[in-house]
Amino acid sequence: MPVYLDIAQVLENEVKQQYQPGDYLPSEGQLAKRFEVNRHTLRRAIDELVTSGMVQRQQGKGNMVVRQPSEYRIHSGAHFTKNLLEQGARPRSEVISNRIIAAPTKIARHLGVTEGAKIIHIRTLRRTEDIPRTVIDHYLSQIEWWSILKNYQNGSLHEFIKRGLDIELIRKETRVGAKMPTNEECKLLQIDNTTPILKVNTKNLIKGTSVVAELSSSNSRSDATEILMEH
Repeated sequence: MPVYLDIAQVLENEVKQQYQPGDYLPSEGQLAKRFEVNRHTLRRAIDELVTSGMVQRQQGKGNMVVRQPSEYRIHSGAHFTKNLLEQGARPRSEVISNRIIAAPTKIARHLGVTEGAKIIHIRTLRRTEDIPRTVIDHYLSQIEWWSILKNYQNGSLHEFIKRGLDIELIRKETRVGAKMPTNEECKLLQIDNTTPILKVNTKNLIKGTSVVAELSSSNSRSDATEILMEH
């Protein structure tokens, strides 16, 4: 492996573990001296970090670390909050709305209920490091859960269901796509209307059954989320 790629790998690990967005790397001269290479080799290593989006060159200032996207791991046991905690992030969940609605046609079809049937709708806003990242709409078919779920205020919804109802939900199906944000999503996620939204729709079953208990629709800022599919 070329020397500059070895240096890039070392710097990438250090950026992930030691730096915050807005921090600057040591000067290229200092780094060249540290790694005992010429500045051309060091600059090629920095180029790798710039290309991957980890670092931006700031004219007259140096190389600045930029916000890194959170990984959204997709597998049968994946949960949004757990994903972020495993990455060392400090996620916060804010309930925007929590209500009973009549199931729209498309939602009813996915949940296996009749159109217009009463279902639970919970909308949450997820943040990490106070940066808004994702708006999630949760549609739940088990209306009898309302007496417990109406008290949900923060944290992982699935953990709240597990604690309050002794029921575990597992992922059955995931669909990933993209769309342009609505005006409300621009406001909630603090983005402009040119930033695409990464859309992840998930069907979740009650563990040990074939009952579709939840359809969740996650709408994330594309500049702050990266899909990782585990096989």
